[in-house]
Amino acid sequence: MPTPRVLVTQAAAATIELLRDEHGPLMFHQSGGCCDGSSPMCFTKGEFRIGGNDVWLGQIDGCDFFMSTGQFGYWQHTQLTVDVTKGRGASFSLEIPLGVRFLIRSRLFTEAEAADMEPVLNGEEYLAGV
Repeated sequence: MPTPRVLVTQAAAATIELLRDEHGPLMFHQSGGCCDGSSPMCFTKGEFRIGGNDVWLGQIDGCDFFMSTGQFGYWQHTQLTVDVTKGRGASFSLEIPLGVRFLIRSRLFTEAEAADMEPVLNGEEYLAGV
């Protein structure tokens, strides 16, 4: 089984379930913006338009996870874990009204993990396969 590029904590998965119950299918995107723009943002699936400047990293708790190509250039050697913490972020992410915000924890891949990576797709490749 290939090494996943993105994981999710149990606490974040529980928050995702609450949001999915209210909003239906979800997706995540992490841009390379400043402030909360570099935090993972949760949207109703399809609400955030992806394209050739995004990459698909995999799924967390059944939700597609995308990242801007520029941000991926910095983080491609790390495994990302989506977590949640108390506090309000300053974004349009769906969890904000719950008084929590998603965040990323990361660690470098080991050599063995890097040799067996889950592939990424650019946004256009992802959309062509949907």
